[in-house]
Amino acid sequence: MQADFGYMEEGQLGKPYNIRLLKRLAEYARPYKKIIVLALTVAVIITLLDLALPYLTKIAIDRYILSSWEQITFISSDKEASEQFILKHRDILIKGVNNKTAYFHRSEVKKIDPAILQKYRADGLLSREQWYLLDSSKYSILLNETSITDKPVTLSDGRIAVPKSVIDKLSPDLLHRVRASDFDGLANVGIFLIVLLLVTFGLNYLDYYLLEYIGQNIMQDIRITLFERIQGRAISFFNKHPVGRLVTRVTNDIENLNEMFKSVLVTLFTDVFILVGIIGMLLFLNIRLALISFTLLPVIFIFTIIVSRMMRDAFRALREKVSKLNAFQQEQIAGIKIIQLFTREKHQMKVFSGLNHENYVAGMNQLHLFAIFVPVMELLSAVGVALIIWYGGGRVISENISLGALVAFISYIQMFFRPIRDISEKYNIMQLAMASTERIFEFMDNGEVIPDPESPVNIEIKKGRIQFKDVTFSYEKGRPVLQDINITINPGEMVAVVGATGAGKSTLVNLIERFYDPDKGAVFLDGVDIRKISKAALRSRISLVMQDVFLFSGDVMENISLGNHLISADDIEEAASEANSKWFIDKLPDRFNQEISEGGTSLSGGERQLLSFSRALAYDTDILILDEATSSVDPESERLIQDAINRMTASRTTLVIAHRLSTIKKADRIIVMGHGKIIEQGNHEELMAKKGKYYRLNLFRESYKED
Repeated sequence: MQADFGYMEEGQLGKPYNIRLLKRLAEYARPYKKIIVLALTVAVIITLLDLALPYLTKIAIDRYILSSWEQITFISSDKEASEQFILKHRDILIKGVNNKTAYFHRSEVKKIDPAILQKYRADGLLSREQWYLLDSSKYSILLNETSITDKPVTLSDGRIAVPKSVIDKLSPDLLHRVRASDFDGLANVGIFLIVLLLVTFGLNYLDYYLLEYIGQNIMQDIRITLFERIQGRAISFFNKHPVGRLVTRVTNDIENLNEMFKSVLVTLFTDVFILVGIIGMLLFLNIRLALISFTLLPVIFIFTIIVSRMMRDAFRALREKVSKLNAFQQEQIAGIKIIQLFTREKHQMKVFSGLNHENYVAGMNQLHLFAIFVPVMELLSAVGVALIIWYGGGRVISENISLGALVAFISYIQMFFRPIRDISEKYNIMQLAMASTERIFEFMDNGEVIPDPESPVNIEIKKGRIQFKDVTFSYEKGRPVLQDINITINPGEMVAVVGATGAGKSTLVNLIERFYDPDKGAVFLDGVDIRKISKAALRSRISLVMQDVFLFSGDVMENISLGNHLISADDIEEAASEANSKWFIDKLPDRFNQEISEGGTSLSGGERQLLSFSRALAYDTDILILDEATSSVDPESERLIQDAINRMTASRTTLVIAHRLSTIKKADRIIVMGHGKIIEQGNHEELMAKKGKYYRLNLFRESYKED
């Protein structure tokens, strides 16, 4: 299946497919859905606790710090209106026993229609004096310690109303005794606040842990899947994609996904929830003040959208530059010998500096946008607070809202801008993650694979007979490398293939190993088209020894067995002895446990080649392919390798791609290729007698050797 994410080349994103991508990501999140639900629940609880903090401040100020009551005097001539007012507000009013007055706490002023309050003030029915309500015991203390000239007002609940001006004149000690309940209330609020903060701390820890756990597990699953898919790609795939780009996919891009899972998918929901909660609290505290605050929302909304789109483009450009930089570094490190040999360090540094500067510019573009966005959001937040102070302060002075409500309002406004800023930043994280996701799934869905047959054929009698029937193949359309090739290699036969560079020799090996499939014709193993055999079964029967031996970082034993636990230590030692490599392995300090550097740079070319023969023998396959296996070793190593080849080919079907005459002469048959076709074939003596291409090739090599 081909990728359909609109990707043309690195960093060039087509139309976003965010919904489709999120659905695919949801498949990886499904095993953790219970934990995700738990994380969401914890996040909601944390949000509710955060919303409670400013309201606790309001309670502390209005109920205990500035605790005071308003007095309303009723006109006896308007008894019906008074009774209706009392009935409507009976939940907040406390009547005097004389039925001429009633009291309501200042924090409850928002529950009374401002127009009615304005009328009462104009009529002089709403006292300008603030009152304080005392129970009988506190009033007794006040009587004993002071002289009160004003006649107290007894309320229907037994409390006594005293002018606040009297309370304000008390000494600190007496004030503490009279307002003991307020001090106790403040202590209770403080203790409750500390408990709330501790609970929030614990829940934040749990939420962060859950989010990291989910993100790390999903990231691990996707990375394993991606690496598995990359391993299953055809060789043509790796010819088109630099190693640095592939490494970027498996590391940086997947890390971006982890950032999205832990910082966006769950916390974005939390930010939206807290925004809704703050809006609800603002409207609850005071509708008019809330509407004044909301005048900034259109500006915030438009500005956030504009900057977010610019940030998305900046993030994508940055990811493109990072990928190019990684690919360049990998390539340069891999080819460091060539660079140093031809003293091209300065040139490569110039190229690297250019790429690094492009990466720097892309990073600075992103930072410029953040440098604009964050201060503007802070400015808008300050403007919002200024509006609240200007309008809300006037409402406090006119006694339409309480001071505690104004303080809570300012706190909520400051909280309001935090999730807006977070949502914008997370939108860009999400865009970055979506860009990474597109690249990851593009690689996952890449169609460059050699497919396994749906119903693979199992070859029960293994002989090792290889046939090419009318095989035509090209790496690039319109430029055939092989044309109508027909070759039969019989069981136990050793066939050598020679020819000039580009004749198609190594392509034969690629087709036998099924690294590629022919454009026309077929390759058969024991009479079965290899496309009908599973790749694992096919390659388990073939050992390939190449000119460029690749050794992995690890010890000698691991490099021979390649982690195959079915191969015992005794089998490895026996293979090393048969391949003539045991003599130098025994000289190593730790013998088979000796650590080898990446690429085997601590070994000579001949030693690396002998290890590759040991690897081939340890797997004990019935087909052996030698692709220029002796072309780059010294004469002494060649003698050892040739001796190993003689033993290895004695009982195996062998295909040799070689230039050296010592290897070719002993072949049962030699095939000479040129321009993708078979020119001639026969054994050494027959071809020399024909005095054709093979004869001329040998004359050239002999003359070259003499020179």
